[in-house]
Amino acid sequence: MVSQNGVRREPDYEAARQAMVRDQLKRREITDSRVLWAMGDTPRHLFVPTEWRADAYSDRPLPIGAGQTISQPYMVALMLQHLALQGTERVLEIGTGSGYQTALLCQLAAQVYSLEYVSELATQAETALSQLGYQDVQIIVGDGGLGLPAYAPYDGIVVAAAAPKAPLSLLAQLANGGRLVVPVGTSTQQELRCITKHTEGYDEQRSVRCRFVPLRGQEGWA
Repeated sequence: MVSQNGVRREPDYEAARQAMVRDQLKRREITDSRVLWAMGDTPRHLFVPTEWRADAYSDRPLPIGAGQTISQPYMVALMLQHLALQGTERVLEIGTGSGYQTALLCQLAAQVYSLEYVSELATQAETALSQLGYQDVQIIVGDGGLGLPAYAPYDGIVVAAAAPKAPLSLLAQLANGGRLVVPVGTSTQQELRCITKHTEGYDEQRSVRCRFVPLRGQEGWA
C-alpha cells in the first residue's frame, strides 16, 4: 500500500482481521465464540509469503509454496467449529502447511500435534510459530494419512487435505467421543465430513462442498 506522498506503508491488518471475522465468518453461520475469538486474535498475515500479505484476510486460499495453499478463512473456521473444542483436548492436525491453523489449534486445545508431508513447509511453520510464542505443539514430518499413533488417542483430528475416503488409520486413533474432520471425494472436488467415534461405531455428518489440495501418502493420492 502506497500513501499519497509515495511512501509505502503497511495495510491495517488488525482492521482487516476484524472485518474478516465480521463479514466472512459471522455472516456465514460461524457461531463458536472460541473459534471467532481465536481467528480475530491470530495474525494470519504472518503465515503467508510477504508478497501475499496484503491479501491475507481475503475470502480465498493463498499459495504458500511447494504447490500448497493456506485455506480460505471461512473453511478453516468451519472445520474448527466442527471439532467443537473446549480447551482440554489433545488434537492431531494433518497438513501443517503455513502453521496458521496450527496456531489457532494452540489457542483452542490443550495439546497439538501436527503432521506435514513437505519438510520445507514444516520447518517454515515451526519457525513462524516459535517466533510468535506458540507452545504445546509438536510438528512432525511424515505421512499424514497414517496419523501419529505414538500419541493417540486424540479428541480431535483435522485434515487440511483431500482424501479419497476417511483414512482408517486416523479413525482408529480417535478417542471415544472424538471427531475427525476431513474433506472426502475426488482429487478436484470434495465434501467436508465430520465423523464422531462412539463405542458402538461412528456417526458421520456431511457438511459443505469444498476443494483442497490432495492428501499425499498411503491413504491419499499418488
